Amino acid sequence: MAGSARKRRLHGHTIRCAGGYRAFLPAPLPPPIEWDGALAAALSRADLAVGRLAGEGRRFSNPHLFIRSFVRREAVLSSRIEGTRTTLAKLLVAEAGASGTADNADLREVANCVAALEYGLDRLDTLPLSLRLIREVHEQLMRGVRGDAATPGEFRRSQNWIGPAGCTLNDASYVPPPPDRLMPCLDALERFLHEDSLPVLVHAALAHAQFEVIHPFLDGNGRIGRLLITLLLAERGVLPSPLLYLSAYFEETREDYYAHLFAITEAGAWEDWLVYFLRGVRLQADDALARIERLDSVFDSCRDDLADALSPRLEEVLGLFVESPFRSVSEIAKTLGVAYTTARRAVDRLEEAGIVSLTGRSRRNRIYCARAVLATLDAPLRQEDPAGIGTHARLGDGSNAV
Repeated sequence: MAGSARKRRLHGHTIRCAGGYRAFLPAPLPPPIEWDGALAAALSRADLAVGRLAGEGRRFSNPHLFIRSFVRREAVLSSRIEGTRTTLAKLLVAEAGASGTADNADLREVANCVAALEYGLDRLDTLPLSLRLIREVHEQLMRGVRGDAATPGEFRRSQNWIGPAGCTLNDASYVPPPPDRLMPCLDALERFLHEDSLPVLVHAALAHAQFEVIHPFLDGNGRIGRLLITLLLAERGVLPSPLLYLSAYFEETREDYYAHLFAITEAGAWEDWLVYFLRGVRLQADDALARIERLDSVFDSCRDDLADALSPRLEEVLGLFVESPFRSVSEIAKTLGVAYTTARRAVDRLEEAGIVSLTGRSRRNRIYCARAVLATLDAPLRQEDPAGIGTHARLGDGSNAV
């Protein structure tokens, strides 16, 4: 059934607030959902794709090698939706210790996004997904960056709104619940987070959309809402490792993303949102699996290139470059707990084999890059045929290196 032909039920209602503006109060989740053939098919395809990713993820001998870079790719793309312009390469080379990057505001925002995601995943070991955890993750996200004045870790006590630059409350595109009605909405969302009556992918889709409708923080709502998807899937054990992220899909289809969210509040278009979200899950699960397979292939190819020279120590260093393609010799030595000269010999051997190359012209703390790994991580989302990711990757392109 086409979206326009569905029977709609508005998801909440608007109220008039002091000052004359109108704000939206969402109804508690879950909404009534019309399970037609299109939605059922979307859920089935998404479930199959996630199942493939989970199964193959268990097959790889070193899945931890991929998690670090996947987390950082998600942070870059989620932050890009909010206007930052940092690339994955710039983030990774900064983490490797390149000089002249510490004062970059966009980099700090993306680094905070990485810290918030890693903090949330670790915190799930001791704290269930809850308003408390959401506040803690928000504090990690907003500390010391441009939104630092927007009360990190605290739900808003003033009205916010969404609309073009310079718009007011009275001509905003969307006004979320006023501060005095915020906590009942959030309490209802927290209760829903603890329910398990719906398929987990549908549950995540509804929770993310409701969070964005409530918009509980003065800043950082989009990034926290996208982190919420990852945290919910991790808590439910959907995958053996956190390898599924949707920001690449949302960023690639940004206009549709916002249009579907607005349609929830304007027309109760939940089924259209779910079909869109589940398509993203399917594409991103296939995309993640294709990248992992390509990275695994790159790892195997590099080991073959090293042939008889491959020692356990050299394989460890190679693994570090697969985990994150930018490395300095001093960082490698510190990570592995070996002498600088030992790390230096290993990097020299990888450079001789053409596996890594020097970036920039710095004479101190020089940074090396495994460009085949970077190209695989940095390849764009292929929306309908992700299986070929890496086939035409920019293996020799160093334009994003620094």
